Amino acid sequence: MIRFWKVHGLGNDFVLFDAYRGGERVSSRRAVALCDRHTGIGADGVLTLLPGRAAPFLMHLYNADGSEAEMCGNGIRCLARHIVEAGYHPGPAVPIETGAGVRSCVVEKKAGGEVQVTVEMGVARFERSAVPMAGRGEFVGGSIRAGGREFIATALSLGNPHLVIFGSADEALAAHFGPLLERHPDFPQRVNVGFAELDGPRRVRLRVWERGCGLTRACGTGACAAAAAGVRLGLLSAGEPIEVWLPGGALRITVPALDAPLLMAGPAEVVFRGELE
Repeated sequence: MIRFWKVHGLGNDFVLFDAYRGGERVSSRRAVALCDRHTGIGADGVLTLLPGRAAPFLMHLYNADGSEAEMCGNGIRCLARHIVEAGYHPGPAVPIETGAGVRSCVVEKKAGGEVQVTVEMGVARFERSAVPMAGRGEFVGGSIRAGGREFIATALSLGNPHLVIFGSADEALAAHFGPLLERHPDFPQRVNVGFAELDGPRRVRLRVWERGCGLTRACGTGACAAAAAGVRLGLLSAGEPIEVWLPGGALRITVPALDAPLLMAGPAEVVFRGELE
């Protein structure tokens, strides 16, 4: 029997396996079956904790479609909480290796038992080669077409690829154009698509079509991408916490400067534990 944990960050949910002291990650095919909400456990992805090389701990993530993701903001918060509660690291600062590099996570237990995790998310990179995106230079406030419609968008990388469109965070808009933009030919590795709407000087509403998952209740790297793009476009201010509201709740994102690592703070929840044959 293999033990698993069902976890989530603002409703962005995962099946978590602990292979830190032995064992292997499940196959991508098994991950797809586990993520099925009718015949499996149901999740946006499958997380596996493994021993790392660049840091003591390594995060591996399969999306719901079986593809691998370099980084996941909500997933890494859940993994950091598990590492501390399993007694693998005393905390509060936990270094975790990801496909986007090592990320430091600070785990704090709040009054009432809520666990809050703050993650150093790395520096946002706007070069097309970093995303990756076809062409040279940067794509900031550029024009892109999909489904017969033109969008003004900004492409950037937070270890995984993002395209941010400021205007409306309407769910129907994201559901229709998200999959078309995700597979736009300019993005050879596909792209996460964020539909952002300003709701004040330090507040953004966001709907994200995630690469390999579709619409999710929250996306941590997507929230960081929206904040960084907003600062780069002059719509938001650096150095002050920005509330990014997603369907599952709010993440607090700080962009100290465009050449400095972003900080993301939000909850990490454990739903239940179980066993698989």
